[in-house]
Amino acid sequence: MQTLKYFILISVILLGLVFVFGPEMVPENFQRQEILDVAKNSDVIIIFNSGGWGNTPIEKAKDFTPIIDGIQKTLKERGYNSVVIPYNRTKDNLLGKITGVKEFFNFFRNSSEILADDIELLTKILPDKKIIIAGLSAGGALANETIKKISERAENSVSPVRQNLSNGVYAIAAGIPFWVETLESDNILRLDNENKDPLSKGEAKTLLFTLFKAPFKWFSAKILGSGLSFSQALQFSGHQYSWESAEVSSSIESFLEAKLTSSNF
Repeated sequence: MQTLKYFILISVILLGLVFVFGPEMVPENFQRQEILDVAKNSDVIIIFNSGGWGNTPIEKAKDFTPIIDGIQKTLKERGYNSVVIPYNRTKDNLLGKITGVKEFFNFFRNSSEILADDIELLTKILPDKKIIIAGLSAGGALANETIKKISERAENSVSPVRQNLSNGVYAIAAGIPFWVETLESDNILRLDNENKDPLSKGEAKTLLFTLFKAPFKWFSAKILGSGLSFSQALQFSGHQYSWESAEVSSSIESFLEAKLTSSNF
């Protein structure tokens, strides 16, 4: 029994040391030639970032793909071709997920800096393209932080390229968690299901109940063989976003219409 206690204690200490001092595993995104190949015939580049760990392929992100499809359809109806480029926040391994957790508690300061660098490079290579960062939940938080970084760079730079950077970069962020400091900017649209999303509102009772229930729900699903992932078991009621919702589709259409008719788009 004593040996087991020491083993648990040492394991906890080692995990803590890995969390604090372990190497960061950041995914590689935006290969230059690949972007040039897929974006050369498009007017708008949509940078897609899923919720959860932020590494769900777009074809499997059933909770957000319909909204991406809606954005593309809206752009196409107004004469703009678009391309979707997935952007992964975390690598799909232990160290990658530890890095992801650190970033989550760090308000995505490092990953938003990397994404802002990537977008700045994109605008230099493809200056005539417009960019929309689209993210759900934690992906929405990353979009918010990235727009914040881009705005700061534009304000604090004497470079004409950087000053014009924020004119062509926009964000559509759904379900940003309540603890993230949101940016007030005309370049970002935030969706919160008309203030009914408990994660965006910070409804402690609903969040705690869901957190308590999730492990049991996940374990039961494992026994029954339903294949429910832990992130799916952790879904908060009201944190789902559907293009069929008037608040979602009309808000996005109005936002894009305003940008399309402005001199900046």
